[in-house]
Amino acid sequence: MMRISLFLLALAPAIITGFSVHNEGAVSRRESFTKTASLFSGAVAAGVLGVPASSWAAVSEETPRVTTRMGGLLEKYQDSRGWIIMAPSGWNKFDGEVGAYDIKWQDLVDPTDNIKLSSTPVKSTTTSIDALGPVADVGASLAAKRNAKLIRAEERQTDGVLFYFFDFALDDGTHQMLQLCVNKGKIWSLDANTLEKRYSKRKEMYDNILGSFSPKLS
Repeated sequence: MMRISLFLLALAPAIITGFSVHNEGAVSRRESFTKTASLFSGAVAAGVLGVPASSWAAVSEETPRVTTRMGGLLEKYQDSRGWIIMAPSGWNKFDGEVGAYDIKWQDLVDPTDNIKLSSTPVKSTTTSIDALGPVADVGASLAAKRNAKLIRAEERQTDGVLFYFFDFALDDGTHQMLQLCVNKGKIWSLDANTLEKRYSKRKEMYDNILGSFSPKLS
């Protein structure tokens, strides 16, 4: 799976100036949700979206980072690169596949249940995920582009970092939660995947995992 990249496929590659892009071929519908921010940022830099970030309401309330272990289902994972997450206990962990992810956790029984974190450098002038636009608009655009149903589009601020969260039901029978934020000169993408038939069983755990991630150590 490529890093975050092509979402507004109709736009010319020349406007992709905000994030680095890796063009490594076709990807699945489910994977493509994790590649949105690059072209959105390019569109912002080129003035395509036309709405200044300063006109969007800022999130002022701080939401505490999730720290629950869910009775042992989750365990604290602190990376030496300066980020933290409550990771699924007992799942296989894979470090760094170039052009795909920084780290991945995968269920031992069914590999369609997995958590992936990736990061891509951004311009120094891009300091918040709200450069992509209002969270509801970004979520609706993503869902429309992939023929998916947008279940939730939410934003929160934790440890001074703004997060965009999306919940999608895809038409191939899979379900994906996607979270984006900007910090330390990078855009961070965290996605949690499962089959639609198992979504109700995974939802609470996935919500807690995404809510536990912070791209900096408190």
